[in-house]
Amino acid sequence: QVQLVESGGGLVQAGGSLRLSCVVSGDIFGSFPMAWWRQAPGDQREWVAYISETGAKTMYADSVRGRFTVSRDKFVNAMYLQMNGLKPDDTATYYCRIEAGGREYWGQGAQVAVGS
Repeated sequence: QVQLVESGGGLVQAGGSLRLSCVVSGDIFGSFPMAWWRQAPGDQREWVAYISETGAKTMYADSVRGRFTVSRDKFVNAMYLQMNGLKPDDTATYYCRIEAGGREYWGQGAQVAVGS
């Protein structure tokens, strides 16, 4: 069984910062790409950021590029999302996702609320 647990969400004023974490545990081996997604109330889930197995390659959605930074610690199978310059439009539940062994896994989500 594989578990993904996000943490670090909260309420922040516009322009503020938050750092999300995602820790992967369970019956999983090796390295794998990881990604952040988010879903605002009433909206579809959207992709936010991607990081490769080694961390050498990262990609971002246009809406967050230049403000968010994704990173990972391969030794503990953890991924992070540093979010700076937060805007009210960033309000959403943030999920981490991995693909391993032909399956996809999602965390339970971390809520981020940005006040204007």
